[in-house]
Amino acid sequence: MQGHGIKKAVISTLALVLLAACGSAAPVPEDQFYRLSAVMTVAPQSKTLFPGTLEIDRFVADGLTAGRPIVYSEAGKPFQVKEFHYHFWTQPPTVMLRDELVTYLRRAKVADIVVTPEMRVSPDYVLTGKIRRLEKVVGTPPKAVLEIELGLRKASGGGLVFLNTYRVETTSDESGVDAAVYSLNKALSTIYADFVADLSKL
Repeated sequence: MQGHGIKKAVISTLALVLLAACGSAAPVPEDQFYRLSAVMTVAPQSKTLFPGTLEIDRFVADGLTAGRPIVYSEAGKPFQVKEFHYHFWTQPPTVMLRDELVTYLRRAKVADIVVTPEMRVSPDYVLTGKIRRLEKVVGTPPKAVLEIELGLRKASGGGLVFLNTYRVETTSDESGVDAAVYSLNKALSTIYADFVADLSKL
């Protein structure tokens, strides 16, 4: 009987230790979600640059960049890319940046009509985009890099009208993800403004 009582006491003690350990465990961080938005800071075009319908395809990107987790690299290790835990885009960047460009070009009056392939209309021009880099760079100072390739071609015959790669790298006084997203928003606005400016010179 005495041995049985000791066994029960040991089990009770272990149960209390496990409960205490569970109670002291750090809470799991809450998921954070972010969006990118291009802000137009210049006046729309005085006349339509490309009469007709412009279709913008879904952007393309490599595996990590195309995903919703926010991507980062470390200064001095430019070829190694990682994903943040608990920090996500509200949409896949390939969709989010495409949709922002649709809105931006409509406001800029680049074409009579700007659509996505889901509209199932016959376009006069097709615009494609490739996200080469969309990431926070961990280091001193912290940086953010956005690099996008944008190409415009005629739908009939596929003749290339314009092709260029835009890259903006910014530094920040703060190292958090919030600061990197803020920098990437500014970079996106700059790239889309530069793109429209280049189209207006054709």
